[in-house]
Amino acid sequence: MSERKEERGFTVIEILVVISIIGILTLVSMPSIQDSLETRSLENSARDILTTLETARFRGVDTKLNHRVRFAQDAGGRWQVILEKEDPPGTWTSIKGFATKTISSRFVVSINLPADLAVEFSPVGLIEAYDSTKNSIGLQSLSLKSKSQPDLRTVTVYGGGSVRYTKSSSEG
Repeated sequence: MSERKEERGFTVIEILVVISIIGILTLVSMPSIQDSLETRSLENSARDILTTLETARFRGVDTKLNHRVRFAQDAGGRWQVILEKEDPPGTWTSIKGFATKTISSRFVVSINLPADLAVEFSPVGLIEAYDSTKNSIGLQSLSLKSKSQPDLRTVTVYGGGSVRYTKSSSEG
């Protein structure tokens, strides 16, 4: 009787077919994955602003000091979100332990706030010098807009200290 050894394993052709299928599936799903990442990044940036505003309000009530969230552009043109307290009166200082947030430069930022680009909360949680025509921060992803997806995230503040987050699509 002759013994026959059975070979185990994959042929080169089988491996190439599997690699080709994986490559095709990756190429087909990449745009969807990139859109999801862009959407997540846009939403995270808007929610960072929302959370910082809510933190300022709660800290103001807790410490009985005015707190504000100020928006400023750094040397690279990126917007920063800074949490500050007023102590002593007339002197604003950054909150220790609070990391300044930076908004990605790939988003279009539209800030509709008073001239000092800040939202100031009183010790009772109300907005100081509230102006209903200057009370929002908007973020837009041009990448999502080009694909006709919801590309705008808006954070709106109200005189009573409440904050609202909305998402929508721009026109055009």
